[in-house]
Formats: sequence, structure tokens, C-alpha cells
Amino acid sequence: MEFPPALTRYAEWRRKESRQAMISMAGKAIRKWWALFALPTFAAFIIGFVIPFIMGVYLSFCKFTTVTDAEFVGLKNYKRAFADKEFLHALGFSTALTIITTIVINVVAFAIAYMLTKAIKGSNIFRSVFFMPNLIGGIILGYIWMLLLNGILAHWGRALTYSATYGFWGLVILVCWQQIGYMMIIYIAGMQSLPTDVLEAASVDGANGTQTMFKIIIPLMMPSITVCSFLCVTNGFKLYDQNLALTNGAPSNMSEGLAMNITRTFYGRMGWEGVGQAKAVLFFILVAIVALIQNKLTTSKEVEA
Repeated sequence: MEFPPALTRYAEWRRKESRQAMISMAGKAIRKWWALFALPTFAAFIIGFVIPFIMGVYLSFCKFTTVTDAEFVGLKNYKRAFADKEFLHALGFSTALTIITTIVINVVAFAIAYMLTKAIKGSNIFRSVFFMPNLIGGIILGYIWMLLLNGILAHWGRALTYSATYGFWGLVILVCWQQIGYMMIIYIAGMQSLPTDVLEAASVDGANGTQTMFKIIIPLMMPSITVCSFLCVTNGFKLYDQNLALTNGAPSNMSEGLAMNITRTFYGRMGWEGVGQAKAVLFFILVAIVALIQNKLTTSKEVEA
């Protein structure tokens, strides 16, 4: 049975009016009650982040043991931080670790994601297995890999704490093993949203696998690459608990990253609290600058699907 055109138009008009009325009611409710939901979160953000951050920046210019006895000393803490050879070594250690792990994690995670988006039997099981290491805490992972790597190195009479080189590559293995599965999930989500018509057109035009990968898939996957690269860069510089459990900086603090060096300076060296705070501010500035540059570079490569 067909309805008259006039009746159909009236029904459509009524649906639009009802939808607009619901949107209007929701808007009124939001305008009336937004503070009830937004202000507690905003207050928590101010109290838990903004105020401590501002105090931390101020304390980096002070000599103190507690926040109540801070004495302003200007740039003295920053001068001592830059003169600290262990801090400069930790900076180089974290930088090298971040560069290597970012490249390895993204390349391997991308390759695994590409394989698991194909019609492979048991692909869901493989996804779960690769993702599982990310569910384990960093301290536990550090102790697990310490036992494994020390067991292997014991055949040559060595240990992770024998040389900073062993500790460095041990951390590289640990971080890659932990984070590849997480980045893989992001890449899988990106690949599943690729426009199939573009891929089919490339196949019809005779593009081979290499051309399709580098000319179509990777350019269209740049948003996912941007996210994964950003996470790898920030995680690499912020690494602490795995570093603590695996080597604890041994030997002679030569295998400690920036986060561990800052913590040891602040809590382990009497009278260096201000220097530790200055290092923390420098650490924040460094990570922010590197993350912004990396994000800018990868975002500039993104294309419209």
C-alpha cells in the first residue's frame, strides 16, 4: 500500500521536528547542568596537574628540602644540571634508546598488522598473543627479562650489569617486546579503515605489491603512523620502571635513562633536590619539543583518503 505524497512529506516533516526538539532539549539540559559534570574534572586537573606543575617550575629555581623552605637561587640549579656528566650520559642513553625502539616497534608492528589483516586462520588468536605483553606491568616485565637475559649471558660469564651495552640492548628488547602488540592494534584499526575502492583501482591499473604498499597503503596510514610514533617517542623518553627492574642503572649508573637519573638526583643526593627539579623541567621541555617536531613531520605526510 502506497501513501499519498503529501502524507509522506508530512511524516518526514514530523520526524525532523521531533529530532530537532530532542536536540533542543538535550542542548538545554547541557547548558543548565554542564558545570555539575565539567567543574569537578576541571578542578581536579587544576589541583592535580596545573598547580604542581607551576610549583615545580618555580622550585627548579630554588634550593630546598621541602616546599616550605625554598630559597631562590636563580639559574644555579640548571648550571649544575648541565654540568652533571651522568645527566648528559642519561640524555644520550634515552635518546638512542628512543630512536631505535621507535623504528623497530613501528616497522615490526606495521608488518604484523599487515599480515594479520589478511585472511589468515587464527588471526584473532595471534592478535591476542601479540597484545598480551602490553598487559603486564613494567616492573614485572623487567624482572622476567632480567632472568631470561642473564640466563643467556651466563654462558659467556656475563650479566646485564657487566656493561652498559648489555643493559641498553636488554632494554631495547624488553621495550619492543612490550609495545609491538599495542602499536599493532592501532595499525590494524587503520588498515581495516582503508578505502577498498582505492586498493581495487590500484590492482586494476596493474600496481604490484611494492607500489601498492609505498604509494597507497603507507600514505593513507600516516594518521596511524603519527599516533604510534608519538607514543613510542614519549614512552621511550619516559621509561622508568623497566629500567629500574632490569638494570637499576648498573654498572655505575651507566645504563640509566633520564627518568631514573632525575629520580636518583632528587631522592638520592642530599642537597640536590633543586637540581633534580631543574632536570625534570628540562626533561619536560625536551620531550615536548621532540614530540611536537615528530608529530609535525608525520602529520605533514598525511593525505586525504
